[in-house]
Amino acid sequence: MTTTDRVEREFAEQHMHTILARLAGPGAVPRADQVDAVHAVLQPASRVLVVQATGWGKSAVYWAATHATRSTGAGPTLVVSPLLALMRDQVSAAERAGLKAATVNSTNIDDWDDVFQRLDADTIDVLLVSPERLGNPRFAARLGALLARVGLIVIDEAHCISDWGFDFRPDYQRLARALLSTPTASVLATTATANERVTLDIGKQLGANTLTFRGTLARTSLTLSVVPGLSPLQRYAWIADALEQLPGSGIVYVLTVAEAERLTAFLRSCGHAVDAYSGQTDADTRLQVEERLRHNQVKAVVATSALGMGYDKPDLGFCVHAGSPSTPVAYYQQVGRAGRAVAHAEGVLLPSDADERIWDYFATASIPDAATAGKVLQSLGSDGRSLLEIEADTGVRRGRLEALLKILAVEGVVDKDGSAWRATGVPYLHDSAKWTALAQVRQQEAGIMRQYAHGQGCLMAYLQTALDDPSPAPCGRCSVCTGHLPFPGLEPSSEKLIAARDFLRGMDVDIEPRKRWPGGVGRKGSIRGFDAGRAVAFADDPGWVTELQALRQATSGAGHGDVPPELLAGAVATLGRWAKNWPARPVCVVPLPTPNMAANRQLAAHIAQKGRLPLHDVFSWQGGPAPDDSASTPVVAHLESAIRLAADVSLPAGPVLLVSTQVRTRWAATVAAALLREQGALQVLVLALHLQP
Repeated sequence: MTTTDRVEREFAEQHMHTILARLAGPGAVPRADQVDAVHAVLQPASRVLVVQATGWGKSAVYWAATHATRSTGAGPTLVVSPLLALMRDQVSAAERAGLKAATVNSTNIDDWDDVFQRLDADTIDVLLVSPERLGNPRFAARLGALLARVGLIVIDEAHCISDWGFDFRPDYQRLARALLSTPTASVLATTATANERVTLDIGKQLGANTLTFRGTLARTSLTLSVVPGLSPLQRYAWIADALEQLPGSGIVYVLTVAEAERLTAFLRSCGHAVDAYSGQTDADTRLQVEERLRHNQVKAVVATSALGMGYDKPDLGFCVHAGSPSTPVAYYQQVGRAGRAVAHAEGVLLPSDADERIWDYFATASIPDAATAGKVLQSLGSDGRSLLEIEADTGVRRGRLEALLKILAVEGVVDKDGSAWRATGVPYLHDSAKWTALAQVRQQEAGIMRQYAHGQGCLMAYLQTALDDPSPAPCGRCSVCTGHLPFPGLEPSSEKLIAARDFLRGMDVDIEPRKRWPGGVGRKGSIRGFDAGRAVAFADDPGWVTELQALRQATSGAGHGDVPPELLAGAVATLGRWAKNWPARPVCVVPLPTPNMAANRQLAAHIAQKGRLPLHDVFSWQGGPAPDDSASTPVVAHLESAIRLAADVSLPAGPVLLVSTQVRTRWAATVAAALLREQGALQVLVLALHLQP
């Protein structure tokens, strides 16, 4: 080592010591590779990638590097962060490290002018931004000047910029590309969740001279377990039992928003202090939930992946997964929230047979196909079109359309002006080989997670191997190594199992009415359809798993099976609870029209008989079923031609109860209700056995 290298390393070590003393106390000693990483970042226009386990201290590296660069008169550090929760924690951590930090994101637009003024006055050490800011004209207009001044750019959770990452985000990659164009600032990318393929891809994006620091991903404080063979109902009961003995406070991860809300409600009914957290939780509530968990005011937060990357609670005692993420990388990222600063924490996976259906959806939702891309580009005019117009014109469903437009924007093929999307004139070259390979990789990763759920070898070593850890080894602590499972073991208590069934079967599921007709159909403007709706079960409802499977069999194909009697009884019970809020009792029951109406007629007859109401079978269906997995316009157009109301219908005066075994898009119920209202019905209520997502 030359004298210059030694002096530079001592400079890096000095600032690393300063930051650690502020963050962890005066006795904290930096890791050698932390100092090496800071030393590397401080080289002019360097490109550095740090892949280290959660809790290793990656943020301390960029705080120390910022402290060092600011001491030499360099500009502020720009940190790109993918989640609001992560940014809030990073602002707090930066301030504890003695740095002046601010953030620009979608929740603090009123503060932007003040932040920009402080930047101009050079009184901010760290600016944190969300990836979507590049699409905001106010921020984009300042980006060039900002990049000319910054001393360091940090891309946190850098796996998000890789096509191969488990949580790839087009907006994130787009901003990263813009930031990487700076010729003067150093760039530091950090992640805890990157296998070799992702690491190489990030390094390629950073540049040929990228220096990578990669360590072991083993977590000695974390005890991993898999509890196999539980039914969805048993999983609810297991978690209710387990929360009585799991250490400290923690996170219960679920795969969907509906599951987060449903499980939270059940656990609260059992007396547990829990909160729900998802992508649909508003910003203020998220902050409150994060703080309650941080200060151990709740036993657990039931969360989707929205609460994950970077959430800073070092003493988190457990992570329980009610359902398996689709990749070992995603699972490691989430379970790694626990046990960062405690001697022992539990990471428990409760896999389900239903997991893979959810995996399949998310695996394909973000992968474009050439035909759809061509259809969307053809739809875009020179003046631009709104998302609603593109959806109506192409028939591409909203979620897939939004994902595709983001990918096309990253490629420069489209851009957005206000609410309108337009084609830029740049041709779209569909990389079939790349997207096919990505689909195959996701299938392989799902297979790896399937094997993990079956306990095929040491669980920690299995995750290390899946993430290409250079030194995987049996941990000696997991449920495979020891044969021991945390309480309550293989089966929950019968008390909690009965409580879960009764609670879930007593939940009310609202069916929200549609508000406006889509463009390109016969009816226009506001909808005068059904006024309110209730369903017995929603999605993969744990309280009705067996009965919903039997219902699917009864309504598939020729549809000659009987509706399960338990669901018929559930419909009557749902009506009984709902009736307390009715201004007037229904005067008749009408089965919703479908291509095969046998099951709906059976349900309608049962409700009519139990409620002592007249049954009016007034609808018929012409032609085939409505298009599946399509946008609203083609669905409604088909329904308008398929659903027929008898010409001589005469309904009694009063509310009509329209019933169906299944409701998915709500458009069939909406069109049928509109016909009833046009025929004179004053009010239409919808009852369904199963509301599908």
